[in-house]
Amino acid sequence: MPCIYLQIPPTNYQTLLTHLLPDGSKFEEAAFLFVKPSERQEPSVFEYIDHCEVPPDGFSSRHSDYLELTDEFRASLIKRAHDLGASIAEFHSHPSPWPAAFSYSDRLGFNEFVPHVRWRLKGRPYFAVVVSATGFDALAWINGHEAPVPLDGLFVGTEILSATMLTIPQWKESDERNTLRPKRPFLW
Repeated sequence: MPCIYLQIPPTNYQTLLTHLLPDGSKFEEAAFLFVKPSERQEPSVFEYIDHCEVPPDGFSSRHSDYLELTDEFRASLIKRAHDLGASIAEFHSHPSPWPAAFSYSDRLGFNEFVPHVRWRLKGRPYFAVVVSATGFDALAWINGHEAPVPLDGLFVGTEILSATMLTIPQWKESDERNTLRPKRPFLW
């Protein structure tokens, strides 16, 4: 499988980090990028078009280890991506001192949200990035696969930032034990 990257202008990346990791915050924050495939073929690069920071009223629930968007905000994200002909790249923060990796609740949320978004956006890829004070981890859902593949990193200007790659081994192990899939089907 080819390497997969998101390309983000440095100014926009700094804006995202400032929003996602504000000084002294105890809550998870979120933002979404809208991205399109680059003209380059190898590696697979998805270029930044625009982004949207989630305002406080865009959350129906938000804690130090969990967040949930309102139905209205989710619908507006999907509509914006549809109007732009773009894929969605979710960014959220974990305000803890631990290395960046997706939590169990993140992974359960992906099982419900990602298939719905991909269906609504005609199978376009979906990306997820979790940031912490020490780095980031990243996943990509592409080519109709249910399980994610690693997002290898971010191109920020001329710099290549690498993901921690901590989640994929946990995801595969969970799938082998069949503990990741929710027991009830999600109804769209």
